[in-house]
Amino acid sequence: MKRKIRRMAGLILAILLLANLYLPAAAAQTTLQEAVAKSAAYMLDRVSQPQVGAIGGEWAVIGLARSGYEVPQSYWDTYYAVVEEQVEASQGVLHDKKYTEFSRVILALTAIGADPTDVAGYNLLAPLGDFDKSVWQGINGPIWALIALDSGNYAMPQNASATTQATRQMYVEEILSRQLDCGGWNLTDRGGAGEADPDVTGMALQALAPYQDQEVVKEAVEKGLTNLSQCQDADGGYASYETSNSESVVQVIVALCALGIDLEDERFVKNGNSVLDNLLSYQQKDGSFLHTSQGQGDSQMASEQGLYGLVAAVRAEEGKSGLYEMDDVTIQVNQDTQETVGLPGKLDDVKQLKITAPGTTFPDVDGHKNQQAIEALAAREVVNGMASGQFQPDATMTRAEFAAIVVRALGLTPKAVDQFQDVPAEQWYAPYIGTAYTYGIVTGREENVFDPNGTITRQEAATMVARAAGLCGMDTQLQTYEIRDILAQFPDYVTVSQWAQQSVAFCYQAQILDQSDYNVEPARAVLRCEIAQMVYNLLKEANLL
Repeated sequence: MKRKIRRMAGLILAILLLANLYLPAAAAQTTLQEAVAKSAAYMLDRVSQPQVGAIGGEWAVIGLARSGYEVPQSYWDTYYAVVEEQVEASQGVLHDKKYTEFSRVILALTAIGADPTDVAGYNLLAPLGDFDKSVWQGINGPIWALIALDSGNYAMPQNASATTQATRQMYVEEILSRQLDCGGWNLTDRGGAGEADPDVTGMALQALAPYQDQEVVKEAVEKGLTNLSQCQDADGGYASYETSNSESVVQVIVALCALGIDLEDERFVKNGNSVLDNLLSYQQKDGSFLHTSQGQGDSQMASEQGLYGLVAAVRAEEGKSGLYEMDDVTIQVNQDTQETVGLPGKLDDVKQLKITAPGTTFPDVDGHKNQQAIEALAAREVVNGMASGQFQPDATMTRAEFAAIVVRALGLTPKAVDQFQDVPAEQWYAPYIGTAYTYGIVTGREENVFDPNGTITRQEAATMVARAAGLCGMDTQLQTYEIRDILAQFPDYVTVSQWAQQSVAFCYQAQILDQSDYNVEPARAVLRCEIAQMVYNLLKEANLL
């Protein structure tokens, strides 16, 4: 009996020891997955409307798309529409010198399942067929041309206007020709005794990873890895231009994952600190990343790169294809955006606005709760700043300003009418007031008086926005009991004027006004930020964003 007990105890101990061997790995994977989720959640909130750009654009889209994090389909469709508008506006020329602009957009489009060979009628791959222009900006050109072309296994595009038609092998050889004696690469030198930069070395290795069947490439990769191992800091990180930073770490992580090298490889662990450990040390509680441990530099750029660095790591951990190996993409972006614009019953004159001023913002809206709405409308030139260059979100709005915003938001053609004696035809606001009156959005204070400089109240704004909603195809009519039930949740509902009750109730029901408001405050002058949020919400609900 004692022998049985001893055997049983030994068996339990063995099981526990085996379990302990696997626990750290499982815990590490959970930690990495949690870090990716935090980073993706932060990015989706921070870059809610991605643009074409190195910050707030493609890198955020790529990181989110490759992360597996749940992202609304509208996010991908909206980004594609932005790209389409930009390509159309620039007549297919994203930049006449920096061809990495094309490569970056190609990567993002591939990540969301879009076809980069036909964007607003333009083939964005075509510029990469021009060798001379692609390498003009230095080593970044051939590196990202290769990564972009290989991301979707695209055929090398033929470029009839190119002096030198590019091939993949030409780009490979261009990268190899720039390798330094130490084994690494930097931005400027073509071979020789220069000092390597870990960012550029990491990116060069990413581009060369698929070509290791060539002996010369394999040798170059091994030299590059040796250099990265030797220049790794004691804490597992990397420094560029004598500054330790998270972005350098990211490029090394992506390179190692592309080459199939375990991030715990002893060559890249210093004093027990792996390169992944070092990257995670830069991540903040909200999921963002610092550029340096002291918080210096561009944290948004660091956050975008931090996200896709973690994504590369977790994909490698889970045995998935690499960050830029996108033959497994399941996202299906809607490339025919025009078919989904607006609601049934929308007035034909109401049109969806294109983004004509991407990236427009104002110093005094940074961190404001209505920032997203203000910037979305500013990008479409629906709202603008004041003379000071500020938006003044908490200032009140005149009736004339409101008429202008609504007319612009609906894409209506401004046209003055001789209706109000206090709206002279030569005033800037006359066409907007005339148009808003013609479509039944606004009325006068009196029969022939509009009061253009008078402030507008919250209930007046709700009434006018509700009328605009009707033009967008929304059903604005509510039953009496619905109006009562919606308004009764607010302590001051009895102060809402009889003529405004249905419109105010509709705006709350349609999420144009925030139902978490404590009071309606119907007679209070509405603020510029509140108008922006109401109009933004209207356009979203009307499928016009």
